[in-house]
Amino acid sequence: MRLAPQDPRRNQLILAGVGVAVIASILFAAPWVKRWADATISVPVDRVRTAVVTRGDLVRDVSVQGRIVAAVSPTLYATASGSITLEVDAGEQVITGQVLARVDSPDLASALQQAESTLEQRKVELERQRIESRQQALEKRKAADLADVALVAARREQRRAEEANKLGVIPVIDFEKAQDDLRNAELSHRHAIADADLFDERLAFELRASEFEVSRQKLFVDDLRRQVDDLAIKSPVDGIVGDLLVAQKSAVSRDVPVMAVVDLTRFEIDALIPESYADDLTIGMQTEIQVGGERYDGQLVAVSPEIINNQVASRIRFIGDGPTNLRQNQRLTTRILLAEYKDVLMVQRGQFLDSGAGRIAYVISANGMAERRQIETGARSLGSVEILAGLEPGDTIVVSNLDPFRGADTVLLTD
Repeated sequence: MRLAPQDPRRNQLILAGVGVAVIASILFAAPWVKRWADATISVPVDRVRTAVVTRGDLVRDVSVQGRIVAAVSPTLYATASGSITLEVDAGEQVITGQVLARVDSPDLASALQQAESTLEQRKVELERQRIESRQQALEKRKAADLADVALVAARREQRRAEEANKLGVIPVIDFEKAQDDLRNAELSHRHAIADADLFDERLAFELRASEFEVSRQKLFVDDLRRQVDDLAIKSPVDGIVGDLLVAQKSAVSRDVPVMAVVDLTRFEIDALIPESYADDLTIGMQTEIQVGGERYDGQLVAVSPEIINNQVASRIRFIGDGPTNLRQNQRLTTRILLAEYKDVLMVQRGQFLDSGAGRIAYVISANGMAERRQIETGARSLGSVEILAGLEPGDTIVVSNLDPFRGADTVLLTD
């Protein structure tokens, strides 16, 4: 059987199809080939973490671990030397004004009794002085009254002598004597009145001096009574008794600590803040306190002027009503709001800040290439960092560790 000759156009069509397929493959693979050619190294995409550069408000903050402490925890001291008797045990619930301990001070009790006796004695002396003063004042007034009577009699004799002198029935010497007697009576009367008035002033001054002595002694007695009353050590707050610092019936000296009382209704947070934030800390800064999944507002109320072990001690107080289930020495996370920046360019914080020293970022393009770019960063918060230069809103960058990129200018991210 004779075969038909092969159509030469068929071979041409096959060759044309193969050529089209080759050209299509080249066109399809060209971008990938170009990516491989442009990239210095390649990194699997599942090994990197990315974030988008956005614009918004950035709050610079610091997160620290704090320890719950009682805001009011007064230590009570012995007010005098003596033997102490404890009226409560450690951990016992107490109220304000409740007697917690008593100090037996024989010396102070004896001093009070002596002072009270001296006060009573001076009061009696003051009363006796008042009686004597009235008696002496009465004598002086009596002398003034007698001088007044003598003056009246002298005036009467002087008038009689004048009448007799006019009639010429009295010697001149008797007339002159009557005039002298009147002047003597007037002088004696004036002196008696002045002496009585001066004596009244002197008696009033002496009485005031004696009253001042009594008042001073009374103040001394009141002070001793206060000290004796203070021998009963009372609770200044509602709370529980902390550690007992002395033993029952032991001898104590003045100003020796006896016990502490803890007010469990008001708590604060002791927090240690890294030294790098010391210059930014200011009393009154707002804080956020996390307690059992809930957030409470707080305020920085104290900052230590000293730096110990590269940390700054601070005290944070709850604003308003705090949580009710707190315990002494409980650990809490506190976020201190250092500053707020409005409408800034920022991106999610990540390890690229440490590995790139905050000056390098890899921007991911649409074709999956990561290009190295110089950037400038600013303020940092717990979750974000401010971008000052080098990036634009909408840029996607690598925020994970940049060590796998080995400083390459371009990196291919492979699936």
